[in-house]
Amino acid sequence: MKSFKNYRFEDLAVWKIGMQIVGEVYRLTQSFPKTELFALTDQLKRASTSIVLNIAEGSAQSSKKHFALYANRTKASTLECIVCIKIAIQQQFLKISDCDTIEALL
Repeated sequence: MKSFKNYRFEDLAVWKIGMQIVGEVYRLTQSFPKTELFALTDQLKRASTSIVLNIAEGSAQSSKKHFALYANRTKASTLECIVCIKIAIQQQFLKISDCDTIEALL
């Protein structure tokens, strides 16, 4: 299979970290109860993917001002991930010790 070409956003350190966040979120949510599949699991996955999607979309903007709007959305999605993880810990879907990697990334 031919690979995708490399895009400018893929060179951004923040995008690379965002991709690590997505991978870690998908790993962590595998242990969530099935009853959370369309609730917290879905919300956390959407918030994490929103981080990298906004970085990619923002990198295509014509000005730094417009890119900053997407950067702010990225920050909001990051905070959303943090709250979802705190809820998962509170509900005992995750242990705090499970979250060392994601905490360092966020």
